[in-house]
Amino acid sequence: MSPRNSAVVLGHEQRPGTTRTLLTADQGGLVKRTVLPGGLRIITEHMPNVRSAAIGVWVNVGSRDEVASQTGSAHYLEHLLFKGTKNRSALDISSTIDAVGGEMNAFTSKEYTCFYTRVLDTSVPTAIDILIDMITSATISSYDVDSERQVVLEEISMRDDDPSDLVHEHFASAMFGDAPLGRSILGTTENISSLSRRSVHGFYRKYYTPDRIVVAIAGNVDHAQVVKRLRKAFEAGGVDLSGDAAPFVPTKNKAKVNRNGGLVTFAKTTEQSNVVIGVPGLDRADERRYQLTLLNAILGGGMSSRLFQEVREKRGLVYTVYSFAQQFQDSGIVGVYAGCNPKRLETVREVCTDVLSDLAQNGVTTDELNRAKGQVAGGMVLGLEDTSSRMSRIARSEMNNGYVPSVSEVLARVNAVTIEEVNALAHHLWSQEWLTAVVGPE
Repeated sequence: MSPRNSAVVLGHEQRPGTTRTLLTADQGGLVKRTVLPGGLRIITEHMPNVRSAAIGVWVNVGSRDEVASQTGSAHYLEHLLFKGTKNRSALDISSTIDAVGGEMNAFTSKEYTCFYTRVLDTSVPTAIDILIDMITSATISSYDVDSERQVVLEEISMRDDDPSDLVHEHFASAMFGDAPLGRSILGTTENISSLSRRSVHGFYRKYYTPDRIVVAIAGNVDHAQVVKRLRKAFEAGGVDLSGDAAPFVPTKNKAKVNRNGGLVTFAKTTEQSNVVIGVPGLDRADERRYQLTLLNAILGGGMSSRLFQEVREKRGLVYTVYSFAQQFQDSGIVGVYAGCNPKRLETVREVCTDVLSDLAQNGVTTDELNRAKGQVAGGMVLGLEDTSSRMSRIARSEMNNGYVPSVSEVLARVNAVTIEEVNALAHHLWSQEWLTAVVGPE
């Protein structure tokens, strides 16, 4: 059986109540995965040469799980879980983490929500208790819902004041339409203003269930002790871990994307015009994701990339220009972004489109591909020097694919990519109709 197929067996198909060693991770330690009754997944990577640990509680729910009337609920809920539980006030939560020198935060994406902390290895039990108490026993009082409402509205206002963020929001809306992937993670002012405590609490009870949760820890930890502590913490929060539910596997309808391209503009009084040019991309399971990673590096992933050299270095038209690729469960987008003086907007668009047309028609060079392979390999290995990066890697692998590949396996897959594969993907992607979004002065 190939390593990939073996890993899949150890992934979502693993029976509740069992523990498996997934792999001996190069540049790291042993990775182990336990599925508790109820579908709760615990995955750890042992790093014996550090004195810290990063802990993440990942919940398989994001803004794309919201219906239109709930827009912004997942992110709103992320805020509210810091406001206190049946056992701890908001001050208790923050002061306990501060007292052990830890860091704690959270984020919400289109498809999942993560609460994370980084602490000394001796403080792991305390951090686990705090995080799981927040996840299982949040009070979400009417007072907290109302007081935090203004905080979220301020966050929306801050986003609206940043045209470099706003242009991506408008691009997503034009690409996916009035559908969950096209809506803002933050929600709208109207929606947030009208969300009730009952609605947010119902969202919490519906989605924060054991089968949707992955707890990932990387650092100087013992897997068996972590499992024991987490079981105790979840049970203390009233979570029933005696069931036989399997881990949750998302099954969403195929997202509809705009394949007709077009131009959407949004007038805003700013010093710069901000432009995104993009097309439909690849979903997370697409085997061409390794080619996409390299293609993205060549196009706009660094100072030697085509976009940086053509738009900034040779012509001095912009300060910021880059390419990006987002992959979801069932769809994706790729694109380029640039911010420039409004008088130079048409010139910047012209240079960017020339670069994209050349990429689609003529592909990349061998030198570019080799340089991209070195850039991706180096960036990946250097990015795994700390516990937070390793925690995130094993969690995302579990959430997205149901298995954790070794670093060597990923590097081998990247190194095996051929120039013919990259050029075929470049032609496939950038021969589509382009969608352009612009935010800036009229």
